[in-house]
Amino acid sequence: MTVRIQREPFDASAESDALSKGRHDVGAVVTFTGVCRGIEGDDTVRAMTLEHYPGMAEEEIEGHVAEAQKRWKLLGVTVVHRYGRFEPGDPIVLVVTASSHREDAFAAANFLMDYLKTKAPFWKREERSDGDRWVDATDADDEAAERWT
Repeated sequence: MTVRIQREPFDASAESDALSKGRHDVGAVVTFTGVCRGIEGDDTVRAMTLEHYPGMAEEEIEGHVAEAQKRWKLLGVTVVHRYGRFEPGDPIVLVVTASSHREDAFAAANFLMDYLKTKAPFWKREERSDGDRWVDATDADDEAAERWT
């Protein structure tokens, strides 16, 4: 299990390779990259800033990765979440799951992303055309996360 929170960009391909290179038991690697959107509804997002509480955020995410490892047969998990100011197109979060079979890798990646969207202790502020605003998880995000309870 690897969980990192960092300001710097990540290399999704290198993170994926790290979970599967030289292994013959890995049959599926699912990689999800979350990217800063430049449009939210009818409004333009010029940038987004993510803040976190160092130490607490890593611990929370590690707990949910451990939960994913209990639920599915995973051979490896990497979660990298960035903080700082992002412009549209900038990668923000990476989830990589590896397993023998695709069902476990896809389900675990979905579970982890639903958790990150709704429960991970990050504060998100968007810079929009009509001013800046703090953003909470949406109802759709909450409904997606409820399927795992």
